Amino acid sequence: MSRLPFELSLSLRYLRPKRTFVSVISLISVVGVTLGVAVLIIVISVMSGFDRQLREKLLGFNSHLKVLQTQATMHNFEEVMGPVASNKLVKGVAPFVLGKVLLETQPSAGSALVDAPWLRGVDPKFEGNVSVLTNSITTGTFDLSGNGMLVGVEMARALKLRVGDKVSVYSPRQLQKMKAQKDKKNTEVTTATEFDIRGIFDVGYYEFNAAVIVTSLANAQDMYDLGDAVHGLLVMLKDPYQVFVARDQLRDALGLGFTIPIWPDENAGILNALAVEKSVMFYLLFFIMIVAAFGICSALITFVVQKTREIGILKAVGATNGQVMWIFLSQSVIVGVLGVISGFGLGMLAVRYRNEFLRTMNHLTGWELFPASIYNFSELPALIVPGDIAIICGGSLVICVLAGIIPAWNAGRLKPVEALRHE
Repeated sequence: MSRLPFELSLSLRYLRPKRTFVSVISLISVVGVTLGVAVLIIVISVMSGFDRQLREKLLGFNSHLKVLQTQATMHNFEEVMGPVASNKLVKGVAPFVLGKVLLETQPSAGSALVDAPWLRGVDPKFEGNVSVLTNSITTGTFDLSGNGMLVGVEMARALKLRVGDKVSVYSPRQLQKMKAQKDKKNTEVTTATEFDIRGIFDVGYYEFNAAVIVTSLANAQDMYDLGDAVHGLLVMLKDPYQVFVARDQLRDALGLGFTIPIWPDENAGILNALAVEKSVMFYLLFFIMIVAAFGICSALITFVVQKTREIGILKAVGATNGQVMWIFLSQSVIVGVLGVISGFGLGMLAVRYRNEFLRTMNHLTGWELFPASIYNFSELPALIVPGDIAIICGGSLVICVLAGIIPAWNAGRLKPVEALRHE
């Protein structure tokens, strides 16, 4: 004899497949919940992965904060580096020069190609403390001696550059001189600075790989007529989420005359847009669960109509309104539990093999479903956040239970005489 409460035993009995219309609707309801939970898990996990990997890539090449002189370039940067590096939250400090230049290739055949990248001047002694650049060379070496230069893998592909090629770089100062000399005669001609491509880097973020070139700090200072000055200091923290505390401490240590931009402010646009998109997707996709809930509700309404005679008999032999309600409400709970469990499994499986699926689709169709030029990542990122999974599964189960309340309540309200009168 079953030890289950008779309400649950009867509910399970009614849910057994019997090739009836109601059984088909119940199966469709389970499938609807499964798909809803799976899609929510996949989308939210991918959005969370985007957020995490975007932060990692942004902070891997960019610093957590910068120290800039308020009114001018920083001439005494070595003196400023001391108190910054001594802060207990700081992992590394490095001087930098950053600005736009005009780059022209020097191909052995064909027309020259032109781009306007950001030139970043770095000190090889310190750069490894503030970025992943030194460990991101895919071809060539991290050699900035003389007129050595590094370019990103996407820029190298676009401009057809290889290690050993030469390029001409025009700084804004050189372009201004060329413009001023255009209408003058018998004047010295300003020429571009020639650089050798010593290495090609891949820092994992399309925008950096396509729009940044790197040279030595001394070369960048010459390009911008800075002398011994730099544009500022790049600062890497032990914990990037301590950036607000670190900024306040560095302000107190350095005093007036300095500005300290931090990574949440510099990247606020793209990070906030991603957070808003994740929230909007979460709310929109939850409507899939509401659609599935309507399927549960319609199945239970049909089932209550078909079982009107049985409900009358149960009431006649002494079943209470609450017991009858639980018979039908248990069905929505069972459908919800089955759908949530299967949806959880399907969602986790899809997240696990997401990139294999993308590669298979690309191989079969030739379509790049996740183009790196748009999304800035070579693979589809994902991050399983237990809190998000709990909200998705718990919220879905609650919606399924709520979907069964009205049909169950109507079943509990039936009077025995009225239920049997039409039989």
